[in-house]
Amino acid sequence: MSDIGTEESKNKTPHKMARLAWPKSKYGVILAIIIIITVSLINYKDTIFSLFK
Repeated sequence: MSDIGTEESKNKTPHKMARLAWPKSKYGVILAIIIIITVSLINYKDTIFSLFK
């Protein structure tokens, strides 16, 4: 009987997290790619511009 009680409580979402609207994972992946590209362009802008000269 105690196994069922612990199994149910293990699978439940925490109370404070249940009220949050979690975004879809594909939007997070797209956002991460955009951030990585933006940071890379900022860091390597001199190298990129030197290729076009």
